[in-house]
Amino acid sequence: YEHCCRALDISLTKGRHGLPLMGTGDWNDGMNRVGREGKGESVWMGFFLYYILGEFLPFCEQRQDATRVQRYREYCEHLAVALNADGWDGEWYRRAWYDNGDPVGSKESDECQIDALAQAWAVISGVAPCGRASQALGSLEKRLVDPLGKLIRLLAPSFINTPNDPGYIKGYVAGVRENGGQYTHAASWVVRAMAEAGRTDRAFALLDMILPIAHTSCRADTDIYKTEPYVAVADIYGDAPHVGRGGWTWYTGSSGWLYRVGLESVLGLTLAEGQVLQF
Repeated sequence: YEHCCRALDISLTKGRHGLPLMGTGDWNDGMNRVGREGKGESVWMGFFLYYILGEFLPFCEQRQDATRVQRYREYCEHLAVALNADGWDGEWYRRAWYDNGDPVGSKESDECQIDALAQAWAVISGVAPCGRASQALGSLEKRLVDPLGKLIRLLAPSFINTPNDPGYIKGYVAGVRENGGQYTHAASWVVRAMAEAGRTDRAFALLDMILPIAHTSCRADTDIYKTEPYVAVADIYGDAPHVGRGGWTWYTGSSGWLYRVGLESVLGLTLAEGQVLQF
């Protein structure tokens, strides 16, 4: 309990927009220079913290940790306002801000104008109002889902020439791994967000599209994908001339999330209150 609390306590920071400081990376450790000066902020981490604090508060209440209960609740209330104020870009949610104040994941950005993480977690966290949730997912579908390549890009367009330095993510070839390819861990969260928003048919269709077997159903597809059809892939390349080519297999932790979103988000199997299996 104390270990979890210390991890949360050190994360309750606020930058100029009232959102958590990015530091040298959040979920996307490739963005390790967005906030290295201590000023850059992470919109995604705001959604994530809101969700995690909400899940953890009952444990604080059980232990009658009144100080933390109050602090965590107040921070959640603050986040809900800040994320829907400066976090909203007009048609989708921004991803972050650099130390110099330039936005990441904004229509104002030269590259990385939209990021799947922020849209998915705006829904999963419950922070996005219904209208914005719908609009954010619609923008994600329009800009990041590629039915021909059978992939869901993490962000677009890829980092190539921006004068800003997001970090080692920019060292990847455009469309590879986090730099504009499908990062399957995040793609799984997109499926979950679709299901939680009530778009169950789309959740199923997207899960079906990103499963390995969908990329190896015929010889032509296999020649593009080039990896095993029976194991989850960490990433799929997203830019020409390698669109649809599979990246790292076997090492990836995204297989666990593919399994969970298939079982829980699409089939609807859940464990209620830690005791009752619901379908």
